[in-house]
Amino acid sequence: MKTLSLKDELQNNPYPGRGIIAGKSADGKYAVSAYWTMGRSAGSRNRVFVTDGEGIRTQAFDPTLIAGDPSLIIYAAVRVLGKKLIVTNGDQTDTIFDGLKNGLTFEQSLRSRKYEHDAPNYTPRISSILTTENGTLHYALSLLKSDSGNPDCTERFTYTYENPKNGDGRFIHTYTGDGNPLPSFEGEPKLIRIEGDIDTFANNIWSWLNEENKVSLFVRFIDIETGKYETRIINKNK
Repeated sequence: MKTLSLKDELQNNPYPGRGIIAGKSADGKYAVSAYWTMGRSAGSRNRVFVTDGEGIRTQAFDPTLIAGDPSLIIYAAVRVLGKKLIVTNGDQTDTIFDGLKNGLTFEQSLRSRKYEHDAPNYTPRISSILTTENGTLHYALSLLKSDSGNPDCTERFTYTYENPKNGDGRFIHTYTGDGNPLPSFEGEPKLIRIEGDIDTFANNIWSWLNEENKVSLFVRFIDIETGKYETRIINKNK
């Protein structure tokens, strides 16, 4: 697979929507996870990331502006279960967490879910899980989407990566670009390079996202040997 420029992928797409990156740092020391939100409406832009234990959740910046179904914008985006880091773009974070606790796999846990109920967009649900154990890293990414906007058919894709190469990351996002309805992501996760330390990586992503539409960013580097981690959160609303 061709390695793509993350800078070009983000700068050339004014509205990739919510995005997830999973992979390994260039020096091979860290498991890397990133997740961001974007928004076109006042409600979607009225959000911040806040810490919640070892994870994070979305929270309304101005509670008086909440309208419609809050479950699509207010949810636990990141949760930790043992040595597993779960990152998603919706409340399926909790579905995966509960499923794993009950002995299901990542893929099995998501069988009870499908795309979001936001017709006519039918926004894909994107999810990731990173596991660091005994000095190794493996991760998986999931995409649940409608069949070309047909709500009667749910397409389910899971991509698993074992012992990824240093500096390799996979990138998945909800939309191929702006539009009405919004066109869903297509194809398998994109191969990109993860370069620099946590601050360099986070600041680069934030600077490459569309200034008008970006809302919040989460980045975590996990030491593969020790499990210790560093987290960065950047919110446009302050």
